[in-house]
Amino acid sequence: MDRTYPERPWIGVGVVVYKAEQVLLIQRGKPPRIGQWSLPGGVQEVGETVREAAHREVMEETGVEIELLGLVDVVDSMRHDKEGRVHFHYTLVDMAAEWRAGAPRPGDDAMGAKWVPLADIELHLEWTETIRIIREGIALRRG
Repeated sequence: MDRTYPERPWIGVGVVVYKAEQVLLIQRGKPPRIGQWSLPGGVQEVGETVREAAHREVMEETGVEIELLGLVDVVDSMRHDKEGRVHFHYTLVDMAAEWRAGAPRPGDDAMGAKWVPLADIELHLEWTETIRIIREGIALRRG
C-alpha cells in the first residue's frame, strides 16, 4: 500500500530500546529518511494495540526482545513536496523499553541495527526529534 500523498496520517510506533548506557538504532531501509539511523519501529496494523506493534516492530527489525516501560511522546512527522502538498504524514507514538534478549541484526525494513552509546547519539542521528525522544525516555526509564 502506497503511503505517499495520504488521505489521512499513518500511525507509526517507535521504540527507544535501552541496554545499560546504550540505545538500539536501525538504519532505515525505506522512505522517508532512507539510509538514516533511527529508532526501530513501523506502522501499526489493524487490530493491533500500540504495545503489540512496539514488540512486533522491534523483533522484526532487530531480533531483540523488549520490556516496555511506557509512552515517551507523540510526534508528527510530515514532508511536503515542492507544490506544498503533503507527501508523507506519520503520527509517531514513541515508547521506551528495556532490552531483554537478543543480539541486534537487521531485518524487515532495516539495513542495519546496532547498539550506540547514549553519549554518541548525536553522531548517528540527523533528526533532532529522535535525539529529544531518546533523552526524554531516559527520564521515564529512571522513573
